[in-house]
Amino acid sequence: MVNTGHGAAAVCRWAIAGCGWVARDHFLPGLLAAADGTAGVVPRLVAVTDADPAAAARLAGRAPGAVTAAGLASLLAEHRPDAVYVATPNHAHLPVAAAAAAAGVAVLCEKPLAADLTDAERLVAACHEAGILAATAYDQRFHPGHRAGREVVSSGALGTVTAVRITYCCWLPPAWSPDGRPYDNWRTDPVRAGGGAALDLAPHGLDLVGVLLGGDDVAELTALVQHQVHPYAVDDGAVLAGRTGGGVLVSLHVAYNTPDTLPRRRLEVIGTLGQLTAVDTLGQDAGGELWFTGVDSARRVPVPFDTAASPFAVQVREFSEAAVAVRDGQAVQAAWPWPLTRDLALHRLLLDALPRTTRRPAAPPMPVPSTVEEG
Repeated sequence: MVNTGHGAAAVCRWAIAGCGWVARDHFLPGLLAAADGTAGVVPRLVAVTDADPAAAARLAGRAPGAVTAAGLASLLAEHRPDAVYVATPNHAHLPVAAAAAAAGVAVLCEKPLAADLTDAERLVAACHEAGILAATAYDQRFHPGHRAGREVVSSGALGTVTAVRITYCCWLPPAWSPDGRPYDNWRTDPVRAGGGAALDLAPHGLDLVGVLLGGDDVAELTALVQHQVHPYAVDDGAVLAGRTGGGVLVSLHVAYNTPDTLPRRRLEVIGTLGQLTAVDTLGQDAGGELWFTGVDSARRVPVPFDTAASPFAVQVREFSEAAVAVRDGQAVQAAWPWPLTRDLALHRLLLDALPRTTRRPAAPPMPVPSTVEEG
């Protein structure tokens, strides 16, 4: 145990590989909030690395005591983290996660697991063979509104659940930047991202369905993608339809082509006795609304939850506790309720449902006129 000023508390030493805007603007504030509010295990950022040294320096400058590492080898060997948050572009998840696993470090990897299925399978195999704690960073699992919704579902208040509907959309033009700086928007690059809106946003919904339904995961899935608004190569929207193993119908609408000023984030769980509705809970931020509507009344009954708690803070706190438990000898299966193999199965299901490529189709050839007019 280490005395950190929080009383006698265990410390989980974190490192970050990939210092883009999600790591900087969402994961790091969540880590700092978890450190302030944790009585048991205290997460502490010790080192970061990025292919762009300036990005690494900006992130490290926001975390007291954190330093930049020259590369991944230095990050792991010299700073000895207990856990690594992998937030590189999708195509680079595998080498980072595999190196961390080989060093005995717990891995929290951003979704999707990889840009393609082969890399995702190798990533999961590397973590399994190393016997380390590893998870996909599905922060929506930890949103207090979604956890409150799961309790409503498990209470039986909805009766027999028949459907889950999710809308998770945003606006991502080609030149999008999180803060006005020049930004390499790799999410629109088919090589580094592996796909567009469907591969980026649908994983959250697929994971959340199983979480809300107590483990009844999506087992069948079909998808349609679109290239409707933005000129980049990957899809800018998709509609997915599926069914869980227990027979619940699922629909997902995800998009990069919905202006942020429009209603764009909604979750509904429909049952024979009522409906659960959440608005603006999907996404990286705290807050939103959640209510229950029963069949005997059209009145909305608010479902209370902690609207100030960031899903990233809850995720960091619980993963830190699990990492320290495994470090101290607890079995991975006992420390963490979501096996990485389950996340891989959902990733495979999504990739199988998507077209073989989600790149923008080539323009059709110009028609050849049957006659040539002179004039």
